[in-house]
Amino acid sequence: MEAGQRVLCAPGRQGRVSGYLARLAGEPPQSLMLEGGTADERETLALHWAGLLNCTTGEGRPCGACESCRQIAAGVHRDVIHLSGAAEAIKIDMVRELRSLMGEPPRGGGKRVIILSEAQGLLTEAANSLLKSMEEPRPGNVFVLTAPQRERLLPTLVSRSFVLTLAWPELKDGEEPGAEPEALAAAMREFWRTGRGWLARTMERGGVDKPLAERTLVALERELAATYVRSAERPATGVVPDADLLRRLGLALTEAKGALDYRVSPALVLDWLAATVYGWLRAPGA
Repeated sequence: MEAGQRVLCAPGRQGRVSGYLARLAGEPPQSLMLEGGTADERETLALHWAGLLNCTTGEGRPCGACESCRQIAAGVHRDVIHLSGAAEAIKIDMVRELRSLMGEPPRGGGKRVIILSEAQGLLTEAANSLLKSMEEPRPGNVFVLTAPQRERLLPTLVSRSFVLTLAWPELKDGEEPGAEPEALAAAMREFWRTGRGWLARTMERGGVDKPLAERTLVALERELAATYVRSAERPATGVVPDADLLRRLGLALTEAKGALDYRVSPALVLDWLAATVYGWLRAPGA
């Protein structure tokens, strides 16, 4: 029971978003999108939403103790379908299976909740198939899409979703905005702009550990989100990229995070990201 309560409990610092979810539960949108925050927070809130729509106590929050909540927490609830694009792409065959299932009514007394975590992992054909499902809504089915930024998904998917933005990750205790991760991120952005300074910066560091690399990627992701917002201005790369290039940059950041999780050398991960994006920005037509 305690494990279930931890899984379905909304992250404390995301109280604003969890409050919105509680109010939406009375008349849930057919598609909800959660952006911002961390991947773990987005997934936790998606499960929290599934709990809100299926908990049998009627308390206005997932109790974590009823049979439905325990099944959601254990990943065995028949009406909660969870696909993740974090480790591998979400392919069209997976979405087609969902469409077949959606022809049936939910098996319990709540909603069938289809969670697509890290939906930026949707391949184009899969995204278009999902869009068709949204255009032909069937009673009892709701979608949840999570992604770092809405711009990483097809605009037509976003336009059909109710979007909630989570708070960005907080700085570590004692860490200032201009601390080392921000400085390393700034050095990478300067390298993308000029082709200089990155190697000198990494050699000066004498190596990069995983926590520093992770915080550097978060700093770059923050800047990417800001670039999306101020699309009329020049982004921090010093180049005005098109939407496709921004989307590719987002996917590269996700791939870099995955490489860190697979214990690839943090310095090599950052060097790969620096060189890859630099090549994109200098390619003909970029």
